[in-house]
Amino acid sequence: MSTADGYKIVKLRSGAHSVHSLADDETFHPGIGPVAEAGELYVRQLRLPERVRETEGEFVLWDVGLGAAANALTAIRLIREDLASSNVAAQESRAPKILRLVSFDHTSAALAFGLQHSVELGYIVGHETSLAELVENHSVKFTDSVLEVAWTLELGDFPAFLSRSSRGNEAHSSKSEIGNRKGEMAPHAIMFDPHSPKKNPAMWTAPLFEDLFRRLDPQRPCALATFSRSTMARAALLLGGFFVGVGHPSGLKEETTVAANNLELLDEPLDRRWLERVKRSDSAEPLREPVYGRAPLSPETWEKLRLHPQFS
Repeated sequence: MSTADGYKIVKLRSGAHSVHSLADDETFHPGIGPVAEAGELYVRQLRLPERVRETEGEFVLWDVGLGAAANALTAIRLIREDLASSNVAAQESRAPKILRLVSFDHTSAALAFGLQHSVELGYIVGHETSLAELVENHSVKFTDSVLEVAWTLELGDFPAFLSRSSRGNEAHSSKSEIGNRKGEMAPHAIMFDPHSPKKNPAMWTAPLFEDLFRRLDPQRPCALATFSRSTMARAALLLGGFFVGVGHPSGLKEETTVAANNLELLDEPLDRRWLERVKRSDSAEPLREPVYGRAPLSPETWEKLRLHPQFS
C-alpha cells in the first residue's frame, strides 16, 4: 500500500492494483480492476473499436470521470489493437483514424498520483510522457500508423459545463480543443464514470442528463455506458431524453446501464415490465437537486415516464 496526496494504491481481490480516494472513501474500479472493468463496461459494451473503425472522419469520445485514466488508456489500447488487426487483415495501408478524446474531472490529482505509481498500476506504463503533458497543458496529441489521438482535459464542475454549453454559452480555457459549433464536437460515445450517486449526487440528477442530452447532435448516434443500475439513475436518464437499456455484467455488478439517443444502439432496452416495477419501488424518484435521497415516484414523474417514446 502506498499513500500520498489524498490517494493510496490498493490491491484488489483480483490481484490488480487500483487507486483509492481518501477524501471520497471510494476505490476506482473496485471489482475486477481498472483494465478489466474498463474493457468490459465501457470499451466493449459501447463497441468502441468497431465504431471508431466504421466512422468516417474523427470519432469523439467523452470520458466523464478521468480519475487515473484507466478508462481512457484502455479505450486507446483496444481501439489501436483493433485497427492494427484490421489493417493487417486488409493487407493495405490506411491513413490513421482520429480519436478525439475529451476527459472531464474536477481535478487531475488522481492522474498525477497514478503517474507516480505507474509500475504498480501497470496500464500507465509507456504513457508517462503523454500523461504528464496532459496534466501540465490539458492537451496532448500522439499518433502511430493506425491511430491519431487528440486528447484534451476539461477541469472543473461538469454540471456547470453542461449547463453553460446547453445554453450555447460555452466557456472553456484557451487550451481546450472543444469546438464552438455543437455538431462538430458532440460525442459519439460517453464513458460515464463519476463517483456513485451517494458520494456525488450532483452528477446523477435529471437536470444534468437533460443538459447532457441537449449537448448531443441528433444526427450523430451516441451511446453512454455507466456502472450504476439504480432505478433512480435510469429514470433520470429517461427523463433527460435518453433511451435506456440493461447493461452487461461487470465485475461485482450483475447489471450495468447503457443509454443512447438512438434506440438501435441498445441491445436490451428497458421494457414496460421494468416500468411497472418502478411504479412500485420505494426508491425510484430521480434526483432533482445535488442532494442524495430516496423516494417513490411522484405522479408527475410517473406520467412522464409512461409517455416516454421507449414505452409507447
